[in-house]
Amino acid sequence: MSEPTGMAEPTGTAERNGGGSAVVRLEQVTKHFGDFVAVEEADFDIGEGEFFSMLGPSGCGKTTTLRMIAGFEQPTTGRILLQGQDVSRTAPHKRDVNTVFQNYALFPHMNVFDNVAYGLRNKKVKEAEVATRVNEMLEVVRLPEFAERKPNQLSGGQQQRIALARALVNMPKALLLDEPLGALDLKLRQVMQLELKRIQRDVGITFIFVTHDQEEALTMSDRIAVMTQGRVDQIGTPTEIYGNPATTFVAGFIGTANLLPVSVVSQTGDQVTVDSRLGTQFRVPAGGRSYGTGADATIMIRPERLVPAGAPLHGGEAAGSIECTVSSLVFQGPVVRCQVQTRTGADLVAHLGPEDDPASLSVGSPITMTWAYEGAYLVPEAIAADHAGVTSMDEDETEAVSVG
Repeated sequence: MSEPTGMAEPTGTAERNGGGSAVVRLEQVTKHFGDFVAVEEADFDIGEGEFFSMLGPSGCGKTTTLRMIAGFEQPTTGRILLQGQDVSRTAPHKRDVNTVFQNYALFPHMNVFDNVAYGLRNKKVKEAEVATRVNEMLEVVRLPEFAERKPNQLSGGQQQRIALARALVNMPKALLLDEPLGALDLKLRQVMQLELKRIQRDVGITFIFVTHDQEEALTMSDRIAVMTQGRVDQIGTPTEIYGNPATTFVAGFIGTANLLPVSVVSQTGDQVTVDSRLGTQFRVPAGGRSYGTGADATIMIRPERLVPAGAPLHGGEAAGSIECTVSSLVFQGPVVRCQVQTRTGADLVAHLGPEDDPASLSVGSPITMTWAYEGAYLVPEAIAADHAGVTSMDEDETEAVSVG
């Protein structure tokens, strides 16, 4: 199988975090548990004041990576640097980082003020300074009036903010967050996503956040490392990760992706003509890469880019079309989830808004689906046809249907 050339490396570098100084640097970090490789050659920088998320399904290595940064685990090989100093074998309490866990671990017998003050008092900070810093931090998390309450008198979201205040009052170089929103209900989780980002901007400290929830990562992060099977597949901004995935795993894990295996017919400049194996040819942007004639490749079309022929296109004139049959229509509030089946039996998904006139469609009716030139993306990773189709992931689940 021919590979596309010019593919960007998926791992992060100092340049990719804006050229700023790295607070945390992982250099070829690998972690074994017996014969099991939990993390393999993680190699990236996390910049000063950055909100950096490690995203992936359960067992991908993200929490193990966080625990190595915190000092709770040691790398088998490689180095972890904190502001240029090798801390790979340094005890957790000697690293200038703090960790917030999902259970918050507040002391139930202490009030809010004393919980937040705990770390400062352990460091023998003068009580006048303790009072000043604790009160300032309670203002940051917007809970100054709760100083005398006990943890059991707080809601889940309030407890989480107090746990943040307790960790941040020590002004660590980096704050590590291990799925801290996992115990909250959906509405509160969405509120806390915005609160976390606001707090991070206010204090200016590097946040390193672990989650399996793509919405959390996309909402809060400056950059995201997408991990699978112990490896980092791609590091980039939320826009880059969603719109320009480096691999088919990233394409499917971040939202829903229609993945079509194609063969390259020709390339002129940054425009590639491909054969869809469905009896049609169409043009797609090359994305700055070169593809040889006959090369196997994969295009991704997001559901919001796929529309019925005749509906308004998102981004210019139609670049391709596929004859299908409507197999299901599901109302989801602002959009209708329209699943269609190609003549080869593969499923594709479109998210149709009012402008797409979904009310005119019915299950079983023929339909031509189309997309704009900029709506299709050539995934750099060349793959075999049996990895293609409609791909979406919810935590650990994935659905993939072959298209050709």
